[in-house]
Amino acid sequence: MGLDRTVRFPTEVTPPWGAIRTHLQRVGESGQLRMIDGLPAFPDEEPADAWSELRVGTAAGMVTVRRRPGALVCVTWGNSDPALSAAWGKVTWACAAAGGGVIDTPTGPVPAAEFAAAEGIAPA
Repeated sequence: MGLDRTVRFPTEVTPPWGAIRTHLQRVGESGQLRMIDGLPAFPDEEPADAWSELRVGTAAGMVTVRRRPGALVCVTWGNSDPALSAAWGKVTWACAAAGGGVIDTPTGPVPAAEFAAAEGIAPA
């Protein structure tokens, strides 16, 4: 079973992968794609503009990003270790920061900067 976090954007447009990857690099993650829409990805491959699911490789493991109208859903394993949970937070933050989104949390929606502070994410 997986754990997910939803990032909502002010319009139905979600940020492109390149913008998300740039924000991941700011927090020390390469964000290398492992799969695009269920197919293996080459290390330097870029997804088509209409991608619906990405598997993002981090130093701690894989995080899935699913596109929905006006939202990105970041998913990790329910039994992830602390390192993978931290990477999941970084991917979630990068998605929000790249598109001016807010992250749904149990206490309500929070902007990227507030989420980063709560998760201990320090962008460069």
